[in-house]
Order: sequence, then C-alpha cells, then structure tokens
Amino acid sequence: MSKSRSKIDDKQITIYEYLQNLSEQSHIDTSNNEGQFRVIDRLRASLRAAIKSCPLSRHQIAGEMSHLLCESITKEMIDSWTRESDEINGRPGRHIPAEYLPALCQVTGCNEPLVILGRMTGLFVLPGPEALRAEIQKIDEQIKSAQSKKKKRLMFLKEIEETK
Repeated sequence: MSKSRSKIDDKQITIYEYLQNLSEQSHIDTSNNEGQFRVIDRLRASLRAAIKSCPLSRHQIAGEMSHLLCESITKEMIDSWTRESDEINGRPGRHIPAEYLPALCQVTGCNEPLVILGRMTGLFVLPGPEALRAEIQKIDEQIKSAQSKKKKRLMFLKEIEETK
C-alpha cells in the first residue's frame, strides 16, 4: 500500500514545478519581438534586491567583488549600476558588465540577475549540488519538526481523552 505524499510547506514548490514554470515562461512570442530582450530594468531591480537582502554593506560588497575579480570595484560603481537617476536626468545609464555578475551573485548570495539573463535565452539556472543538499536538509528538518508537533498533539489528545 502506497502512502500519499503531502507537502510540508505550501509556499515551497518542487524543482519539477520550478522547471515547468520556467519552461512555460520561456516560450517567446515572435509576432512582436521588438525590445523583448531589453532586460536592464529587471536586471537593475534584481541587483538592488540582491544588495538589499545581503547583510554586507555596499562598501563590503565592492571589496569582496574586487578580491574575487582581481580588479578594483568601488561602492560608486555599484551605485551607478543600480540607480535610475542617470536616465531620468538625461545622462546615459550605467550597466553592470556581464563579467562582474558572477562575482556580485557570489558575494550577495543571490543568483536572480543570472536567472533573468538565462531565462531570456531559454536556459534554466539551477542551484549547485550543495544548495540542493541544503534544501533537502531543510526539508528533512521540517519533516522532523512536523513529526514532533504531531507526536506532542497526539500525547495531548491522549491526556484529554483519559481525563474524561
């Protein structure tokens, strides 16, 4: 007899659902493709989100990126890649060079900028084996926690029934 599997967290999707969602999103409408590969606004927003969610300051991010790239990266450079005010003021906006993206993603711990670029060409950007192992470990811990909660509730139910 097989047991039905239930999801532990409704917000958590499986990797197969993730791939299916990406596959559905990657179908490109070729009838009107003008400008569809202009991703700078989404990329800039993802850079801002990655930096905001990172516990390091912009100075520290610049320092770590400089170390990884063997090149001088400054806070001002990071600011110029993420601000929209240049375009609003009529000056050309600055973009992060593609060769800097892996370092920025490594330092901030956020791969969303690379995911955005991958989606545009129909590629899937997936976490490495260690990230998947960590995700599996997290699921195992959630299972243990749910089993512990269930056990406590069963004991409480038993106590209530015995007092009747």
